[in-house]
Amino acid sequence: MRLPKVVAGLTFLLFLSAVVTCTAAAQSSSSSRHGEKPLPDADRPLPAGSVSNGAYRNPDLGFSCKIPAGWVLRTADMNARDAEQSDVKVNKDAPSGSGQVLLAAFSRPPQARAKDVNSSILIAAESAAAYPGLKDAAQYFGPLTEITKAQGFAEVGDPYEFPVGTKILPRNDFQKDVGTRVMRQSTLVMLARGYVVSFTFIGGTEDEVEELIGGLSFQSAAAKK
Repeated sequence: MRLPKVVAGLTFLLFLSAVVTCTAAAQSSSSSRHGEKPLPDADRPLPAGSVSNGAYRNPDLGFSCKIPAGWVLRTADMNARDAEQSDVKVNKDAPSGSGQVLLAAFSRPPQARAKDVNSSILIAAESAAAYPGLKDAAQYFGPLTEITKAQGFAEVGDPYEFPVGTKILPRNDFQKDVGTRVMRQSTLVMLARGYVVSFTFIGGTEDEVEELIGGLSFQSAAAKK
């Protein structure tokens, strides 16, 4: 299963933007128990969600994600850059089959130079129909791992089930040595409304990544009604 052009572009842009600037320098079959089944195609255009009071919220998908104070948002910029490169229209009314960055947040502007890791959060969505043969969310890690390895990251163990409140998502961890520091990345994935939705968190330490993931929460079925 090959990574669709749109998501490949989005993922690559994340790595370019979040990578540290140093002046000194499988797909898993074991995670098929989630019982998630993608729709044949996205059932309707995916609302972009909104940011307010230090958090991104997407009621349509039933989740929210806290954004640390002082972070900068580059969601619109990344969507525009990817649309230019892929000739795909990407916006809040994007048609079925297109990719979309829902949230791109960074601890500092991506172009700013510093010795430490530019911590970041990327939430992106792609029509599940763009992944022929996709049966569960964990299969997304096949093509994603190809991209991360091409950018110099290495897997830290195999994909595994990770609880986020009462929801269980497949998760995969990666890391990359950058000079004297280590960039850590964790990606969680879910299938919803015919979309593959990925949550990627990058930080300079494991504790930082875990703290960012801790800001992700899902509404209960009752809360959505």
